[in-house]
Amino acid sequence: MAGSSHGHTPAAWTGVTIAFIGFCVSGAFMVMAQPAGFWAGLGVVVLGGVVGWVMRGMGLGQPKDSHVLLAEKRETADVQG
Repeated sequence: MAGSSHGHTPAAWTGVTIAFIGFCVSGAFMVMAQPAGFWAGLGVVVLGGVVGWVMRGMGLGQPKDSHVLLAEKRETADVQG
């Protein structure tokens, strides 16, 4: 996966960061026995997924054909090297 740039996009980083914050909030409220805060944290987790999806739609994610282009580059490099 190191050669595929999997997940190294602004959309991926933003979505995962928001979801991680929501996970931490939800976990903290679970420990404090506050159901409303727990569910609010899970809402933030879902929001992270939505934000990542919207950013991908705006062109900030990895292109769909990028794996094909990377495979072609590898083949070209293998032939040359």
